[in-house]
Amino acid sequence: MSTKEKSNDRKVYGLLAEYANPAKLMRAAKLSNRAGYKKYDAYSPFPIHGMDDAMGLKNSKLGWIVLSHGLVGFAGGLALQIWTSSIAYPINIGGKPFVNIPAFIPVTFELTILLSAFGAVFGMFFLNNMPKHYNTLFNSDKFARVTDDKFFICVEASDDMFSLEETEKFLRDAGATDVEVIYE
Repeated sequence: MSTKEKSNDRKVYGLLAEYANPAKLMRAAKLSNRAGYKKYDAYSPFPIHGMDDAMGLKNSKLGWIVLSHGLVGFAGGLALQIWTSSIAYPINIGGKPFVNIPAFIPVTFELTILLSAFGAVFGMFFLNNMPKHYNTLFNSDKFARVTDDKFFICVEASDDMFSLEETEKFLRDAGATDVEVIYE
């Protein structure tokens, strides 16, 4: 059966492999990365230290998104106050300078924090392709236990290296206790 071929008139989404514990999941993730699989993900009921490195994931871009939004908030807050106090409404009160940086610090700080927070939340949503209310893996009854005590790797059929038989053999050789074909 070819990679994109349909079985039982349904398109194959991928293979879901179940592992007994976090160590076996970590080993399988390392082997999948070394084998050259690109479109796969590991699922566990809790975070596993080192899984990002095992899967060969790059650093997140979220930090740069938060930094850029924070800088925009800082510059915007400062520019707004300078413009309003010295250009739009230049009122000299008590001989104070029009551009009074110490007085501008609270508003500038608050806008920096506000835009950084928005950047973090909406950047996370964007980078995680959220909101996604449905995942094809929910078709598997076994996958429901991922929130309790099971560990899984799913290799998607859209991966260039995916072959139903060869990928299933690879996952079993990597220590999977069970491998299930997931249909879209």
